[in-house]
Amino acid sequence: MKRLSDDLTVSPQLPLDAIDEIAKAGYKTIICNRPDDEDPGQPSFAEISAKAEAAGIKAIFQPVVSGNVTDADADAFAANLAEAAKPIYAYCRTGTRCTILWSLANAGNMPVQDIIKSASDAGYDMSPLMPRIAARA
Repeated sequence: MKRLSDDLTVSPQLPLDAIDEIAKAGYKTIICNRPDDEDPGQPSFAEISAKAEAAGIKAIFQPVVSGNVTDADADAFAANLAEAAKPIYAYCRTGTRCTILWSLANAGNMPVQDIIKSASDAGYDMSPLMPRIAARA
């Protein structure tokens, strides 16, 4: 689990048995940025959603293809961040895709250097995205 902001924590693939702990930690929303069947054996979004809703957490499915995060994906993620109950827990294969989405979604809302630093503090190097983040601002 890597905290990017007061409202968002990201992580690699979320195991089903971690959802109750996430609920106990106070998370209100889970965002899945992983397409179903990206890797063999990963829990499907339907499984994650059912377990999350049983624990009182809303689940949002926003699958994004690894290595192909579009501006439309970032805009959709920004809308999810704005509308979802907080705090939010987002996951993908490694957490990087979620961090890219968050970085692009915050362009114009945070200074680029602050976005890069927050991501870096969480263990994600977003410095190669600096020009793209700046262009979105």
